[in-house]
Amino acid sequence: MSNTEKTFKFVVVGGGIAGVTCAEQLASQFPSAEVALLTAAPLIKAVCNFKQISKTLEEFDVEERPSSVLEEKYPNLRVIQSAVKRLHAQQHTLQTVDGLEIHYEKLCICSGGRPKLLAQDNPYVLGIRDTDSAQEFQKRLSKAKRIVVVGNGGIALELVYEVEGCEVIWAVKDKAIGNTFFDAGAAQFLIPSLDKDKPERAATCKRARYTIEGPAATQGLAVEPGSALGPDWHEGISLRGAEEVSVPLVSVEYQSEVKQIYTHQDFLLSPLASQTADTGSWPVYAQLTNGKTFGCDFIVSATGVVPNTEPFLHGNNFALAEDSGLKVDDHMMTSEPDIYAAGDVCTAGWEPSHLWQQMRLWTQARQMGWYAGRCMAAGVLSETIELDFCFELFSHITKFFNYKVVLLGKFNGQGLGLNQELLVRCTKGHEYVKVVLSGGRMLGAVLIGETDLEETFENLILNQMDLTSYGEELLNPNIDIEDYFD
Repeated sequence: MSNTEKTFKFVVVGGGIAGVTCAEQLASQFPSAEVALLTAAPLIKAVCNFKQISKTLEEFDVEERPSSVLEEKYPNLRVIQSAVKRLHAQQHTLQTVDGLEIHYEKLCICSGGRPKLLAQDNPYVLGIRDTDSAQEFQKRLSKAKRIVVVGNGGIALELVYEVEGCEVIWAVKDKAIGNTFFDAGAAQFLIPSLDKDKPERAATCKRARYTIEGPAATQGLAVEPGSALGPDWHEGISLRGAEEVSVPLVSVEYQSEVKQIYTHQDFLLSPLASQTADTGSWPVYAQLTNGKTFGCDFIVSATGVVPNTEPFLHGNNFALAEDSGLKVDDHMMTSEPDIYAAGDVCTAGWEPSHLWQQMRLWTQARQMGWYAGRCMAAGVLSETIELDFCFELFSHITKFFNYKVVLLGKFNGQGLGLNQELLVRCTKGHEYVKVVLSGGRMLGAVLIGETDLEETFENLILNQMDLTSYGEELLNPNIDIEDYFD
């Protein structure tokens, strides 16, 4: 076999959380089998400080590490730094952009998602997805006096809260902030945090950073996007604008999207120039659908991701879901033989539990990568495997505006229509607790702040106990609910 050809029992594509977790699972389960991890970026994402909080809730940090760390840990795992050019599913081969041909027995595609950019190739529109784009953002922010942030997901929420010394115009298409994660009530609870001074933060950052030297400094090549940022991506990097003020300057434009983007020149020639109260001279202008136009130093596009299926589709016959993800069954298998997928690139095609939904989050990338590795192993060993328990109940733990946020089950009443009852308890600046009930049974919950209710509520959702007799007492702060349901 020539230098340009290599054969492996298992090949995983993608150096993000899903891919690395899957490759580690396979390398440890088959110590004598050759496992390859293909990654376009020089650093891989690894899970560290993993804690199982309860049956389904887990907490972990994400760390960028050089790929050599993986190879040292697993002698049978080879990390190949190259992007995929083409997949020949029937022949079980992959071609890389470097001209390498890789043969596999089983393949797992974990190529993640790419940002939906408001405008392609516009120097004033920045998508934040990986470490490089986060550093580019930091560099440009340091000279900025005003930015427009478009989007209402996790990155937009964190960004708007963390930025200091720069005016932020935040355009959200919904009636409330954070629509992906919580309802208008929770949004109202969080909004005052935008106007408060932030707590002093400890100087240490738990994510190690590695710099790349030598050939990886992209000798004139098109840069391949790295994998998604960690949940604490803004820690340890200064998100400071050019203004001296420390008071946050955030104004939210609700139910508005970007209608058009103008360069300085185009704006002056347009009729908007005479209609806009904004008299400053800005390099770029964003016209919103609510009729307002804002000049700014640059626009941050944080409107979510689309599954990164590009190099795999041509000449193959993958079934795709409505959101363009690779459709997978309950064993993470795609419609092509011996090809699995996990993380942001795939879409769950099985009939989900009535308490679970797919969301493109860190937690699910790790769970899917781990489960896909187990399914690939079971396929090779001809063993049967049950759908993992983590797909029984949706659960996610994160931090927004410096509050701990726990989401359980159908936390926003997803798919329940009018057949739901909400119980809410809110202590301004301290905690927000919302429970979703249907037919007297708890189906979901949102917990913001240090509520200590996650384990009790998780149990109540999982065992589907009839709570009708408790009524609103369920959230009575003077009753220790944990004692009730131990």
